[in-house]
Amino acid sequence: MSPRREILRTDARSDARGEPDGATGPGGSHRGDPSGTPEAALARGGGSARRDVDPDVLEQEHVLEVGIRPRHLAEFVGQAAVREHLEIVLEAARRRGQPVDHLLFAGPPGLGKTTLAGIVAAEMGAGLRVTSGPALGRGGDVAALLTELQPGDVLFIDEIHRLNRAVEEILYPAMEDFQIDIVIGKGPTARSVRLELPPFTLVGATTRTGLVTGPLRDRFGFVEALELYALDELELIVRRTARLFGVECDDAGATEIARRSRGTPRLAIRLLRRVRDFVEVRGSGAITLESAVEGCRVFGIDELGLDRLDRRLLDVLCVRFAGRPIGLTTLAVSVGEEPETVEDVYEPYLLQAGLVMRTPRGRMPGPAAWAHLGIEEPGGADAPAWMPGATDTLWS
Repeated sequence: MSPRREILRTDARSDARGEPDGATGPGGSHRGDPSGTPEAALARGGGSARRDVDPDVLEQEHVLEVGIRPRHLAEFVGQAAVREHLEIVLEAARRRGQPVDHLLFAGPPGLGKTTLAGIVAAEMGAGLRVTSGPALGRGGDVAALLTELQPGDVLFIDEIHRLNRAVEEILYPAMEDFQIDIVIGKGPTARSVRLELPPFTLVGATTRTGLVTGPLRDRFGFVEALELYALDELELIVRRTARLFGVECDDAGATEIARRSRGTPRLAIRLLRRVRDFVEVRGSGAITLESAVEGCRVFGIDELGLDRLDRRLLDVLCVRFAGRPIGLTTLAVSVGEEPETVEDVYEPYLLQAGLVMRTPRGRMPGPAAWAHLGIEEPGGADAPAWMPGATDTLWS
């Protein structure tokens, strides 16, 4: 164990017992011996002095992270149609004095599905319970969660398409009749008991709408699909977040960050954090067009918002296979990723941007991919000699 780690462990034990700084843990040096102090030990080990983290700063950072998410529908930027529909649904529920109907939000990651669930709870003045589909592995898990809800509470289940069938079967009567059936005992003495639940609102979020089973999807009274954000909407999000971070950001810098965010607020905020780090360490502390461009370059984000793996995918399609169609597995192995990761994480934006095409023969680069890489698209006669015939396909 390194001297620094041993010192930190010794410090923690001493602090827990309320001992003075000179005291050491079991097996250490004598109490009050200056040679046994952390400073002396660090000096012997060649380490640097330990820096304490101000708890007030940590608390401020936590409050800041929470404050990034809008709390009310009027503060939510983008998704105009969804906001209008949701405003009507929430106002109608408030006037009737009833919980909101069950809601299902679908769309790519990072578009605000979790934020909308929090807004629903805040607008209705209700509590919010957050979980995810993979976390509810057994029927007893969801039964325990449902019985703890208070009247009007909002239960948010992220990645709801990953619920197993046993959990779904329990949710059906809970969503329709606010009741659940549980089995007590085993064997011949087992009996079914029906428990009444308080009225609640289930909010589901999914990135794969097609994987949500029909019976579960039909029990949601409000289903909306979120779309990628426009550039002006992302600019508003970047400027608002920069104000919350307390960093100066001009319009040109905000536009540059928004332009590289691939239509996703989560990526815009993530990129803003990295550019903020860059200008604080290597710049003047203010985000301008020049500092935003340089910061994105340092962190490997190009003008289309593509990272290194995105460019590797295009390089494999355009250079290694010279534009010939290849299968998903072959493409994934070529970049060292799992096929599911390539299909679910990287391909959606590349397809929407026209950089990749899915054809019956496999994946092929789009015209925009050749232009982005600065490579001339080869014709049939220009195909390399080592490539298969023009009608062949590289299948996975």
